[in-house]
Amino acid sequence: MVSLSLDVEEEALLERFLDVLWMEHGLSDHTLAAYRSDLKGTAIFLQRQGQTLTIAQRHDLLAYLTQRVKAGARPRTTARLLSSLRRFYQYLVREGRLEIDPSAQIDAPKLGRPLPKALTEAEVEILLQAPDVTQLLGLRDRAMLELLYASGLRVSELVNLQVSQINQRQGVLRVVGKGNKERLVPLGEEAAEWLERYLKEARSSLLQGKPNDELFVTQRGAAMTRQAFWYLIKRYARKAGIAAGLSPHGLRHSFATHLLNHGADLRVLQMLLGHSNLSTTQIYTHVARERLKGVHAAHHPRG
Repeated sequence: MVSLSLDVEEEALLERFLDVLWMEHGLSDHTLAAYRSDLKGTAIFLQRQGQTLTIAQRHDLLAYLTQRVKAGARPRTTARLLSSLRRFYQYLVREGRLEIDPSAQIDAPKLGRPLPKALTEAEVEILLQAPDVTQLLGLRDRAMLELLYASGLRVSELVNLQVSQINQRQGVLRVVGKGNKERLVPLGEEAAEWLERYLKEARSSLLQGKPNDELFVTQRGAAMTRQAFWYLIKRYARKAGIAAGLSPHGLRHSFATHLLNHGADLRVLQMLLGHSNLSTTQIYTHVARERLKGVHAAHHPRG
């Protein structure tokens, strides 16, 4: 089969679009890579039909979406692809390259809101104790797990932390989240203590004199990656005997769930998680409902 690729003009147009996204919205490299993948995949499909991104019609885009669904694409993946196409065509209309957005009249697939899977508080305790803190890497890993659970950071926010973003005296982190938005997040006493131990006892030894502003580093003195931390948390979950599949995002869900269980307000949770809209945080309202039902059952005379 002949391998297809974008022509020079289409490639340049796509890169200009991605540059605009980065400049206007501060999107991460990971998000921009997803846009690039979605649009290149669409362009190559269209090329096989004798079309291009700039002249494609609604039925051409529908044909590609239908092919993806038949190939097993999930609704969430299809919705993301359609979102990428809409943003791209809105850009072309805004720039005057198109008069009509061919993606405008395509309905997005309906998505169920998945309920977050959270660990119990007992499971979190076992997980946090899994690293061997007598070892340099174990001390680093304990500090990372404690910080992730105490702050509810996204894993990308955790691994990209700089030493300068920590204020140990005030016990807060300055986090740069999605859209390059900053927020302050409390550390918590336990996380602050483990972070201090890591900084005093492990980080300089791991760096071996190499200059690096990243907070968490590998045994070679390089910055920790999302993939490396994903592997670590899976390994510690197995060591802790946690049967359910655990991801770094699972600790973020646990952070949110446990805060609500202990009486936190959704608005406070929204700020801590760095959600732009309260509607995103409202995925946790089932937790609040269950807590209220439990309080009612325990304290109401007719409960």
